[in-house]
Amino acid sequence: MRFVGGIGLIIFLLLIVLLLVYLFTRIKIVQQASCLVVQRLGNFNRVCYSGIHFLLPFIESVYARLSLKEQVIDFPPQPVITKDNVTIQIDTVIFFQITDPKQYAYGVNNPLLALENLTATTLRNIIGDLELDESLTSRDTINTRMRIILDEASDPWGVKVNRVELKNIVPPIDIQQAMEKQMRAEREKREAILLAEGQKQAAITKAEGDKESIVLRAEAYKEQQIKHAQGDAEAIRLINEATAQGLSYIKKVDVNQSVINIKSLETFQKVADGKATKIIIPSDIQNMAGLVTSLSELVKDDKINGEDAKSIVAKENNI
Repeated sequence: MRFVGGIGLIIFLLLIVLLLVYLFTRIKIVQQASCLVVQRLGNFNRVCYSGIHFLLPFIESVYARLSLKEQVIDFPPQPVITKDNVTIQIDTVIFFQITDPKQYAYGVNNPLLALENLTATTLRNIIGDLELDESLTSRDTINTRMRIILDEASDPWGVKVNRVELKNIVPPIDIQQAMEKQMRAEREKREAILLAEGQKQAAITKAEGDKESIVLRAEAYKEQQIKHAQGDAEAIRLINEATAQGLSYIKKVDVNQSVINIKSLETFQKVADGKATKIIIPSDIQNMAGLVTSLSELVKDDKINGEDAKSIVAKENNI
C-alpha cells in the first residue's frame, strides 16, 4: 500500500509540474512593433500589442503573430504589353505596412499573394495605355498611379501601401539595339549642333574683335592727328610770340638805318648762296658796301672788348 501511495504522489506532483509549465506558456511577451491576434473559442477576441499578456488556458489561442514594421516585397519580372504592342519585362518593389491586424488576419487569404497578383494586373492596365517611349520616361507617373490604386484596393485587407517603385524595365533585344542606334544618332546630332554653335560664336567673337581693333586704331590715329595739330599750333604760337618779342626788343633799342642795312646784307648773302635762280639787287648796294668796310675796321680794333658790331655801327652813324 505504501508503494502504491508513493507512485500516486509522484504522478500528482508531475501533473502539478506540467500544469505549472502549461500555465507559464500561457504568458505571452510581445516585442515592440509586433502584435498577436488572439482568438477565444475560435472567434476573434483581441489584438495584443507590445508588452506582457496572459491567455486563458484551453480557451484562448494565438491566431497570428504579425509585424507592424514597414515591409518590402520585390516581385519577379512580369511580362507587360505596351500600347504599341511591345512586350517588356518589369519587376516592381512595394513598400507596405500593416495598419489593421484584424483585417490583415481575416480580410484575405494569403495577403502577400493577393498583393502580388493585384500589382501585376494593375501594372498591365497602366502600361497597356502607354507606348514604349512613354513607359520608359514616365516612371514617376506609373509609380504614383500604382500606389494610389494598390492603396485603395488593399485598404480592406488592413494594409497601407506607402511606395511603389519600378525596379527594372527591360525591352526586347532588337528594341534595345534600335534605341542604342537612336541614342548614338541623337548624340552625334547634338555634337554637330554644338560644334556649329561654337564655330559661329568664334566667328562672331573674331568679327567683334576686328571691329573693336579698327575702331581703336581709328581713335588712336585721330588722337595722333589732334596731338600733331596741337603741337604745330603751339609751335606757330611760340614762333609768333618770339617774333613779336624780337620786334618789341628792336623797338625798345631804337634801331637806326645802319642796323637795317646790316640785316639787309645778311639777307642778300643768303639769297646769293647759289640756290636761287633770280637775284634782286637793292638800289643802295653801294651804301651797304661802305657799311661792310666800316664794320670790318671796327672788328679789327682790339679795344672793343666784346661789344656788338651792330651797336658800334649804330654809334658810327650817329656820329
